[in-house]
Amino acid sequence: MAPDALPRIFLDAMLINNFVLALFLGICPFLGVSTQIRTALPMGLATAFVMLISSLCAYGINALLLWLGLPFLRLISYIVVIAAAVQLVEMFVKKTSPTLFRALGIYLPLITTNCAILGLALFQTLREYDLPQSLAYSLGAGLGFTLALVLMAGMRARLALVSVPRISQGAALGLLLAGMLSLAFMGFAGLGGQ
Repeated sequence: MAPDALPRIFLDAMLINNFVLALFLGICPFLGVSTQIRTALPMGLATAFVMLISSLCAYGINALLLWLGLPFLRLISYIVVIAAAVQLVEMFVKKTSPTLFRALGIYLPLITTNCAILGLALFQTLREYDLPQSLAYSLGAGLGFTLALVLMAGMRARLALVSVPRISQGAALGLLLAGMLSLAFMGFAGLGGQ
């Protein structure tokens, strides 16, 4: 493995191919939880943690299933691991911060069905990443997801202070902001070098 491979994989997952703003995975929590920074940051960190655990488990499960000659069981195995990791995060948040647990509402258990997490496991398997590469990929994807949520929440907080035409308030404004953020992140595509 080249010495610059891990930082390149990390930056690719975080900025260049951001799961939310470039690959359009995980849009539901992106639009739903990004109304306030106080809920966006913890949701992003919880999702990043689940991504990390899922990535590590997916690496081990993939190796085991290939060794057993059962690669067709990958998808269902990944889903089970993701569901278990989300349950752990949900129990932890409920125990440590009941207020945050209530603020996140239905979006916390919906991490289980977040396509960005399943996409992460499937992408790293498809790209045949080894363990350090899988770690760099999951950390980059998790931090990129968190960054997207926090940026969107910050933009929404700023727009709450100004007068917005009635026709573009609500969901329309959220989608406009998401589109502008996505276009801004497309500027990172030149960092790939190839």
